[in-house]
Parts: sequence; structure tokens; C-alpha cells
Amino acid sequence: EMGRYRAWELHQKGWKQKVIAEALGVTEGAVSQWLKKARLEGVDALRHRKGGGPKPHLKAAQIAQLPALLSPGAETYGFRGSVWTRKRVARVIQGKFGVSYSVSQVGRILATIGWSLQKPVERASQRDEAAIEGWRGETWQKLKKKPKTKGER
Repeated sequence: EMGRYRAWELHQKGWKQKVIAEALGVTEGAVSQWLKKARLEGVDALRHRKGGGPKPHLKAAQIAQLPALLSPGAETYGFRGSVWTRKRVARVIQGKFGVSYSVSQVGRILATIGWSLQKPVERASQRDEAAIEGWRGETWQKLKKKPKTKGER
């Protein structure tokens, strides 16, 4: 903040931007931005302000609604399988509240409501477990390479 005020003060005394930047140890671009801000918005615009950062979009009451919204299951919302993933929850939040979150932020939100992260099991619905086990037991054993005996190495 002091540097910004000092840059304005030096500018008022007729110093050039390049000289001000060298004197303060900053870039000319920074000095240019400060001076423009002071000209357009007044010298008070040079004051330090808290960093913005994204504001929480969902209110506490909306976050409290999530368990009730998600409890019917993912299939209720048109997803295949009943497992909730962060990506799926993000879509529901977007649809219900109009708020977009990254999947990592959705993970943090789910943690606050006591939900654990899950991964869906991607398997074909026509999968025949008995046939697969039979193939593993018979065909795979015949195809599998067997280690050579000690004498053949």
C-alpha cells in the first residue's frame, strides 16, 4: 500500500513511470496500473483491500438440503448405477441451485455433510459371472504360460 501511495506522490512531483518503477523496485506495468487506478477512481483506490477469492455460492441451508436431495439415489437423477460420485453431485448442485463447483470442491462439501467419496463400478449389465469364472478356471489355465522347470532354464 505504501508503495502505491509513494508512486502516486512521485508521479505528482513529475517523475516518469520508469524512474518510479526503478525507485520502488517494481515493474513499470505495476506503476502504470496504480496510476491509472488513482486517476480513474481517486487516490483512495490505492488502499489495501482484502483478497477477494470466490465467495461461497451455496448457503448453509442449501448445503443442509443436500443429504435429502441425494438420498433417493443417483438413478433418480438419470445416472446409471446408484453410486454418487463427485462429478454427479456437482451436476445435481448445478441443476438444483444453479451453482457450478469443481469436483474437488464437491468432495469438500460432501465431507462437511458426512458423505464419503465413492467410485462407480463400471460393468456391463449383460455380464455373466458364471461364464467368466468357467473361462478363468479352464481356458485361462490352458493359455497361461507356465514357468519352465529348473532344468530347462
